[in-house]
Amino acid sequence: MKRFATFMKNHRNQRILYIVLDFLAASAAWVFFYVFRKVQIEPQVFGVDIPITLGFRFWAGAIGLPFTWIVLYYFTGFYNNVFRRSRLDDFIRTFMISLLGVIVIFFLLILDDTIVDYTNYYSLFFTLFLLHVTFTLIPRMIITSRTVTRVHQRRVGFKTVMIGSNENAVDVYMDILDQKKSSGHEILGFINVQQKVHYQLQDHIDHLGGHENMETILRDLKVEEVIIALEPSEHGKIGYIVNRLSLLDVRVSAIPSMTDILTGKVKSTTIFGTPLLEVTHELMPAWQQNLKQLLDMFLSSLALILLLPLILVLTIGVKLSSPGPVFYKQKRVGRYGRHFKIYKFRSMYNKAEENGPELSSRHDPRVTSFGQFMRKHRLDEIPNFINVLKGDMALVGPRPEREYFINKITEQAPHYVHLHKVKPGITSWGQVKYGYAENVQEMIKRLRYDILYIENMSLFVDLKILFYTVITIFKGRGV
Repeated sequence: MKRFATFMKNHRNQRILYIVLDFLAASAAWVFFYVFRKVQIEPQVFGVDIPITLGFRFWAGAIGLPFTWIVLYYFTGFYNNVFRRSRLDDFIRTFMISLLGVIVIFFLLILDDTIVDYTNYYSLFFTLFLLHVTFTLIPRMIITSRTVTRVHQRRVGFKTVMIGSNENAVDVYMDILDQKKSSGHEILGFINVQQKVHYQLQDHIDHLGGHENMETILRDLKVEEVIIALEPSEHGKIGYIVNRLSLLDVRVSAIPSMTDILTGKVKSTTIFGTPLLEVTHELMPAWQQNLKQLLDMFLSSLALILLLPLILVLTIGVKLSSPGPVFYKQKRVGRYGRHFKIYKFRSMYNKAEENGPELSSRHDPRVTSFGQFMRKHRLDEIPNFINVLKGDMALVGPRPEREYFINKITEQAPHYVHLHKVKPGITSWGQVKYGYAENVQEMIKRLRYDILYIENMSLFVDLKILFYTVITIFKGRGV
């Protein structure tokens, strides 16, 4: 546990290091570029030497532009997976993003410069590009090389569990073990698929249990990566296994011979020389995921500020409506099956569920009159914005449920677990199209809209759902 906490802390520190050095690189590039313009270009234009003054344009470029570069790198996913990097990939991505960024800067800030002839534009463009890509690339290459070395020397490892127990699994394990340069896999043990008296892999690593308890095992051990190495006789369960793994926050790899039958998008992962293929289930491009998260945080903060007078009114209203706390906290199941506490304005009488979990109905006697008004306009969900800021929820996503009802739903609709691929939301397509569900059967009917949302996730769909949610709120169709 302590080692995992240390690893996560180092992961955060490494990301911060990339960001700080990228900021300094962008700032230094602009400073040198600014001097180049003053020394080389402007004397040609005006016929005299121009003194180097540190005016608004200088400071705007030296301080403001680096923030823009950081945002661009963030949206393109550069700061993700900082310990799983390739120097070649870093070089290509840095080159392409620098080229894109400099083109934008050129047209926004440089194209209106006074010049002697068009060759000055070429000089300005290529000077800024070469300065930026050089200053950015050198620190990145140093950090990435250092990281790769640490992984190869087994100083950085990724908690890994193997799915499989016999010949193929043993071959993969021995191949990883015999690597002169480590691929970073810290093998904790294996999980079997077929029940046997003895497993070949058991002679090398610990047997952690069967696939029936796979999710519990992986969560308890805080596993970061899973390697699937099944036998031909076990191929019938590959799709089932991969489907379950897609609901967990783990990286999934598999032996190459299985690629024709694996479910999901498959790509080669040779960053550290590991002879495996990665199975990914990305629902949105990295830039859309990052932008969605940024918009969630910004809009939630803005909503809490703008709605502060309303929040004060609702606080008084809840307090006067019945004895009890103003806010209601309840355990819900979020992304990857993780539990969190959801915050709402209390709309029921205090201790309304002391006899056990129960879904609310349209004329629920447990709901106060003021609570009925809040529910009609969904005002009781305003504290959900706090959950968004905490990272437990998003603005748009399937509504989170209690584990008790999830178990009831999955008995009749096992595909409900697919909702755990994404963060739950304050509003959802199911909520807009179907509304609140009063029983498990209605929850299952609403499920198809949420599944449809997951299969078609995009920023445009989110905006569309938010638009219809606003209409629902003003029309009072919350219940």
